[in-house]
Amino acid sequence: MLHELFTPSLQHGLDLAGIFVFAISGALLAVRKNFDVFGMAVLAEITALGGGLIRDLIIGAVPPAAFTDLGYFSMPLAATALVFFLHPQVERIQGAVNVFDAAGLGLFCVTGTTKAYEYGLGLTASVVLGLVTAAGGGVLRDVLANEAPSLLRWDRDLYAVPAIVGATMVALFIHFDVLGALTGTLAVLTAFVLRLLAMRFHWRAPRAWNRRSASTEEE
Repeated sequence: MLHELFTPSLQHGLDLAGIFVFAISGALLAVRKNFDVFGMAVLAEITALGGGLIRDLIIGAVPPAAFTDLGYFSMPLAATALVFFLHPQVERIQGAVNVFDAAGLGLFCVTGTTKAYEYGLGLTASVVLGLVTAAGGGVLRDVLANEAPSLLRWDRDLYAVPAIVGATMVALFIHFDVLGALTGTLAVLTAFVLRLLAMRFHWRAPRAWNRRSASTEEE
């Protein structure tokens, strides 16, 4: 089914681009945490490949793609080298990096959902793994860096919701047997645009109802 969305060469190129941008975010966090070059490489690799690795292990696609394609493994190393030598310049174009990160989010939530379904999972489970593919690496990155995962923090712009929307669209397209290049691209663009809007307008998920009053009572 993946080959119905994009040609193999285009899919591979998009994967590598998404991996590279995700890896940059991991390497930049390592710099902010004052990690050495090995720590930078580890965070870059886990950010870029962690979500897909978890997905492949769950669905039984072994060995995972991260270990069978040298490009998947080497692209985070290239990102590490770039950040190692040019991190001040990379920090200055953080806005552009975030845009490409949003594009990677849209792509990976769609391809992750599709691949999970191809391996026999139901639609709901496929949506979950679509989210894991898109955001799992970032969660692992934050945990390794001893930070509360950005995915779970109320003061971060929506990240999981755009991925869930994109993955859910894919599930609905599969259910109604209309998933193809056009509808798959629509799901990617929807998740991408939602993430951009969330960053532009600082959309955030609500916290617990009456949280402030409950906190006051406890004090």
